[in-house]
Parts: sequence; structure tokens; C-alpha cells
Amino acid sequence: MDDIQNPFSPGAGAPPPELVGRDPVLDEARALLGRVKRKKSAQSMLLTGLRGVGKTVLLNEMERLAIKDGYKTIFIEAHESKPLGPLLAPHLWKLLFDLDRMAGIGNKVKRGLAVLQSFISGLRITVNEVTIGLDIDPERGSADSGDLEIDLPNLFVAIAEAAEDRKSPVAILIDEIQYLSQKELGALIMAMHKIQQRQLPLVLLGAGLPTLPALAGDSKSYSERLFSFPDIGALSESDAFRALKDPAQEEGVVFDLDALEEIFRLTKGYPYFLQEWGYQTWNHAKGSPINLQTVRNATDLVVKRLDKNFFRVRFDRLIPSEKTFLRQMAKLGSGPYKSGDIADLLKRSTSSTAPVRAKLMKKGMIYSPAHGELAFTVPLFDEFLARAIPEENLL
Repeated sequence: MDDIQNPFSPGAGAPPPELVGRDPVLDEARALLGRVKRKKSAQSMLLTGLRGVGKTVLLNEMERLAIKDGYKTIFIEAHESKPLGPLLAPHLWKLLFDLDRMAGIGNKVKRGLAVLQSFISGLRITVNEVTIGLDIDPERGSADSGDLEIDLPNLFVAIAEAAEDRKSPVAILIDEIQYLSQKELGALIMAMHKIQQRQLPLVLLGAGLPTLPALAGDSKSYSERLFSFPDIGALSESDAFRALKDPAQEEGVVFDLDALEEIFRLTKGYPYFLQEWGYQTWNHAKGSPINLQTVRNATDLVVKRLDKNFFRVRFDRLIPSEKTFLRQMAKLGSGPYKSGDIADLLKRSTSSTAPVRAKLMKKGMIYSPAHGELAFTVPLFDEFLARAIPEENLL
């Protein structure tokens, strides 16, 4: 069939042709945006889930909803190596100048810019790390202490007051939020606490790995009252079928039922994998209907693509001890895994494996779904390790 007409779109954050099974989360986001705009109390949202379940796609859709509802938005991706302050500052500067352009400079917007200037000076960052060229005098004593947990709440309040003055609510969207340090996450939570107390028109929408609720709770015990943590998981069988059938039908193509069942069995309903199998199966098909044999013919290529582009790039970031730890996990099946069982396979004590375990959690490769248990953050990663990483290569 025509590759150009292929409706499927595998890729990091690429929107699927049919966003199915996520209506409850999007409805919650619509209600949140509507309430904050009307200065009504509401919990901000932090999406959690494994890699490849579509969290970034949902954040992008939430940004679209926010813009449609009259919000000014900021969308950033947290990084392991870049502090939150320098990451936020240029975007906040642009936001304030966007507010400024709405109707001539006002006192609240001018003060927001002055507080931002103070915040930047308080970061004590190297020259040119943040280059935004503010020519406004800083407001001394506001957000310039150098302590993020003091400064970020003051900065957010100044920005939200400027937004309130311009009758333009603000949505800050942060992807990969688990990469924030405990101090940074704590500052963000404290900032949103202050915003909610004053019922100012600023909302936080974030996304991260399943460790996020625990990280937020460890940072500030009241975080569970400030945020909802929707769990974004695999699609049900019926929703997975829709994700494949509906886009194909738009192009005049249908799937046989046994072909759909085979793709669901192989993907376990994870959205990224559904797009990969849909994309390659379409390209292998001679015509409609797409049958079971076509799925089987495409599977070898899909697996090779996933091994190279989805799994391997993550595995290759690791040092040998970390690779060995994960390979032993995979020997135990699909998980979750008990820390003691992994240590036994490594012929070491649980305490001696703790440093490697901690590094893997920090790198976002594993998480702890319950006390004493571990699991992969990447779906089907155990199958990749068993299939593509011979154990003797790690010895």
C-alpha cells in the first residue's frame, strides 16, 4: 500500500492519528483549566506512567486546550544536567513580554519583570547561561536570595499577579519532571501551594515516570493535596483496536480481527508499540484487509527497529555494572522483581547492590512500585534484554 498514506506515526511525542482511551484525563484537564481561569480552587495535574504510554502527547494536547481557553503557556522539558531556574527563566521572560504587549506596560507586568530580573541575579549562574537582556532594574529583596524554595514561589506569585492583571491565565507544562532535584521539586510544589492559597490564575501540568508521586511526597508531604496524579497506562484491548482500526478506515483500509488480536498480544496495548506495529504492518500489506500473516511478516522488522531505536539507545547509556544489574532482572521474568532476588542472582547482598540500584532509578531506567520491589520504566524491556543482550557479553 501507499507509504505516504500510512496513517500511523511512531515517534517520541508524535501525536497518534487517533487519541483513544484518554478522555477521562483530558476531561479532568478541561475542568482544571476552566476552574483556574475562574479563580476557583483546583488541583494541578502531574501525569505518571512508563515510557511510551503517551504522556508527552497528552501534555501537548493539554497545551492546545489551554491556548484555546485563552491561556498563555510555557512548555519545557526537564533535564538531568540543567537546573530548573535557568531552564525556566527565558520562557518566563517571553511570557511576561507577551503579557506586556497585550495593552501597554502595566504595574503588575513591570513588577513581574523586575522580580524575574532579581531571580536571575539570585541564581548566581555563569555568564551567558541565561541571556535574555532585561533592561529593567531588579526588585531588590524579591526572589533574589539564591534559595530556590524561597525565590521560586515569590517569582510565580509575581507572574500570576501580572497574568491576573491582564486577565490572561498561565499554564506551565513540564515534561520529564522526575529529573528535577528534590530541592527543585520542593520549590515547584511550594510555589504552587502559594498560588493555590491566593487563588491566582496559574496552573501546573506535568508528566513523569511512576516514581513521581513518591518523589513529590518525599519532597513535601502536602503535595498529594495540591496535585492529582493520573496514571497513564496501556490501552485496553477495545481502545487498542480503535487506535489501529479508525485511522486505517479513514484511508479505506480494514484490519482482520485476528490481525488486531495479534498486534495487541505483541504490544500489550502500549501506544508507542501500537504505532510501530501499525506503521510497519501497513507498509507490508498488499492491500485491504490487513491480515494475520501480514502482521507476522512485519514483526521481525518492528522488533529490529525497536531494539535499535527504542531500547538500545537507553541501554547504551549505562555503565557495565548497571547493564549487568538489569540483565539479571530480566532473567526473573516480566516483574515486578524483589530486590533480594536480584541480589541473589548477582551473588551479592542487597545492601551492596543499593548504589547501582539508586543510579538506575536516577537515570529513569527502573522504579519501585512497592517497598522492596523494582520494575522497568520501559515496557517490554525485559524481553529486549533476553532477546538482544547475551549475558556472556556482560561478563
